[in-house]
Amino acid sequence: MPVYAPAPQPAMVELGDLGRILLRRRFLIFATVALLTLVTLAYALLTPALYSSTAQIIVDPEDLQVVTNDVNPSRISPDGGITQVESQVSVAQSNGVLLRAIKATNLTEDPDFNGQGSLGRWMAKIFGDSDSDKMATTLDSLRRRLAVKRDDKVLVLNIIITAKSAQKASDLANAIAKAYLADQADARRDKAANASKAITARLDEQQRRVEQAENAVEAYRSQHNMVMAQGNLVSDQELTGLNAELTAAQARTQQLKAQVDQLRRQGGAPDATSEAMRSSTISSLRAQEASLVDQISQLGTGLGPRHPSMIAAQQQLRDLHVLIQRELGRIVTAAETDYGRALANQKALEGQVAAMKSKSLDTDQASVRLRELQRDLDAVRTVYANYLQRAQETREQTNVDSTNARIISEAMPALKKSWPPKWLLLFGAIFGGLALGTGLALIAEYLAPTVLSSNQMQSAIDAPVLGVLPGKSVRKRPWPFGHNAPTQRTDAVAGLALQRIAASTRRPPDWPLVPSILVTSPQEDKAQRARVSWQLANAAAARGRRVLFIDTNAGKDQKDPQPGILDVMRGDYPLEAISRYAPGSTVALVGRGRPTAVFQEAQALYFVHRMLAEASNSFELVVIDGGALTDDLNVSPLVAMADEILLVARLNTTPMRDVATTSQAISVMGRLPTGAVLVDEAA
Repeated sequence: MPVYAPAPQPAMVELGDLGRILLRRRFLIFATVALLTLVTLAYALLTPALYSSTAQIIVDPEDLQVVTNDVNPSRISPDGGITQVESQVSVAQSNGVLLRAIKATNLTEDPDFNGQGSLGRWMAKIFGDSDSDKMATTLDSLRRRLAVKRDDKVLVLNIIITAKSAQKASDLANAIAKAYLADQADARRDKAANASKAITARLDEQQRRVEQAENAVEAYRSQHNMVMAQGNLVSDQELTGLNAELTAAQARTQQLKAQVDQLRRQGGAPDATSEAMRSSTISSLRAQEASLVDQISQLGTGLGPRHPSMIAAQQQLRDLHVLIQRELGRIVTAAETDYGRALANQKALEGQVAAMKSKSLDTDQASVRLRELQRDLDAVRTVYANYLQRAQETREQTNVDSTNARIISEAMPALKKSWPPKWLLLFGAIFGGLALGTGLALIAEYLAPTVLSSNQMQSAIDAPVLGVLPGKSVRKRPWPFGHNAPTQRTDAVAGLALQRIAASTRRPPDWPLVPSILVTSPQEDKAQRARVSWQLANAAAARGRRVLFIDTNAGKDQKDPQPGILDVMRGDYPLEAISRYAPGSTVALVGRGRPTAVFQEAQALYFVHRMLAEASNSFELVVIDGGALTDDLNVSPLVAMADEILLVARLNTTPMRDVATTSQAISVMGRLPTGAVLVDEAA
C-alpha cells in the first residue's frame, strides 16, 4: 500500500531569506532600475522646461474700521483668523479672479494657454473653435498651472504660477494677485451698494408708516378735543402750572402767617421783631432817639430839669417814641394785610386746581389711548431715522475700500527652471526602480517560490535537513564518473550528514542488509545530486568504511553500456561481477547497466534484497545516486529497499513545486523522504 506524502506546507519566508531572494533575482531588480531610469531620463530631456514664480499677499482678518456701522463687520474667529484666511485660498482660485487676470493679460491669445498650439491648432481647424471654448480652455489651463497655498501659522497667501517662460509666470502671478485684491474690493463695494439699495427701497414704506401714525394721533386728538403744546396736553400743562403756583402760594402764606404770629406773640414790644429790625424807618428813628437821649443826658448835667432846653428835648423824645410806635403798628398792619392777601390767593388757586383735576379726570381714559398712539409714532419715527441714517452710511461705504489685504512680495522672473528637476527625478527613478524591482522580485518569488532555507525545506518535506554543502568550493581534480575532489569543508559537511543519518537510523542490530542511502533530486539539480551522492560516498570511505557507490545515471546515454544495477535487478549478473574500483579510489562503483528488457517489480525487489544482503559481506555502506525519480521508474525497487532517502535541492534556485513533485514521486513508490541536503551555490 503506497504511503502518501503530507501536503506541502506553505512557504515560510524568514527575514534572512529576503536577502537571498533579492540576490537571486538581482537581474530583475537591476533591469527594473535601468528601465525606469532610462524612461525618466528620456522624460527629463524631452519635457520642455517650466518656470515658477510666486506672489505673496498678506490677508488681515480684521478689516479696516472706516465707519462704526460697517456693512462688512470685522470679526476674528477663535483660531486667530486662520480659517478665514484659509477660505481665501479658494477665493484666489475662483473663476471671477482668474477671469480678471485673463482679461488683464490677454491670455486668451497665448497659444500656451488657449489650446492653439501645434496640435490644438489642427484640432480647432477640424472641429471648429468658438470664443467661449477658447476662454474655457484658457481658464482650465490657467487653473492647472496655478497653485495657491498658505504657509503654516501665517496669514500669507502664496500665489504660484508655472509657465514655459519665466517672465510670463511672474506676470501672471502678479496679475492674479492684483485681480484678487480688485475682486475683494468690488465684492465689498457691491455688498455695500446692495445693502444701500435695499435700505433705500424700505425708506418710502417707513415714511408712509410715519405719516399713518401721525395722522392717527392727530385724528384722535381732534376727536377728543385734546390740544397739544410742546408734546403735552394743554390741560396737563395748565394743571402742572397751577400746582406749581399753588405750592408757591402755600409757601408764601405759611411764611406770612409765621410773621404775623411772631408779631402777635411780641405783644407790647413789637420792635424786637425781625421786621422792625429790618425797617429803615425804625432804624432812623432809633438813631434819633439815641441822639436825643445823649443830648438830654448832657443837658441834665449843666442845666436843671426845668430849663427850657431840657423840657424841649424831653418833649422831642416823647414825640419820637410816638412815631416809633406808629411805625411799629404800621408794620404789624402790613404783615396782617399781606397774610390775608396770600391766604385769599391760596384759596383761589386751590379752587382752580380742584376744577382742573376734575376736568383732567374726564380725559384720563382718552390720554391712555393717546399715549399708545404716541409711542407707536415715536417708534416708527426712530426706525425711519435709523433707516435714513443707515442708507446714507452704506451709500458712502460704496466709495471706501475696507479690505485689509495687500501684496507684500511681487513675483519676479525665476532664474532657474522648476521642472523637470533632472537630478531629483533621477534619484527618484533609481530608488523607485529599486523599490519596484524589489516588489517584483518578491511577487515573482511568491508566484514561483524556491527553496530559501533549511527550515522551509524541512517544513515542506517533513524531514530534517542534514547539511548545507557549498556549491563552488571544489578542487578541479577529476574523480571517477566526472566528479571533482571534495574540499575539507565539503568533506566535513558530508561526514556530519553521515553521522546524523547513523544517529537517526533505527535498524535492528542483526539486520542482514547493508546500510543504504538513496539520493534523489529534481531533474534540474542532477549535477548537484551527483556531487552530493559522491561526496557522501567519499566521506564514508575517508573515515575507513567500505563503500559501494551505485550510479543509476552512469552509462545511461551510451549505446553499449557495461552491465550494471539494472542487470542485477533482472538477475542477469551478480553484484561481484559488475562492481569495480576506480584507480586511486577505495569506493566500489556500479553503473546503470543495460536496459535490454523490462523486469517485474516483485522480481526486482527480490534481487535488490539479495544484492544488499550479499553486499553486507564486502561493504559497510551503499550510496545510490537514484537520479530524478519523476523521470525514471526503474529505480523504484531501490527506493523501496533503501534505508535512507535523501532529497537534494539548491538554495534560492530549486522551485518548491519541483521539491513537492519529487516528494510525491517518492510517496508513490511507497516511501517518504527521510532527510535532505541543500547546496548553496553562493557559498
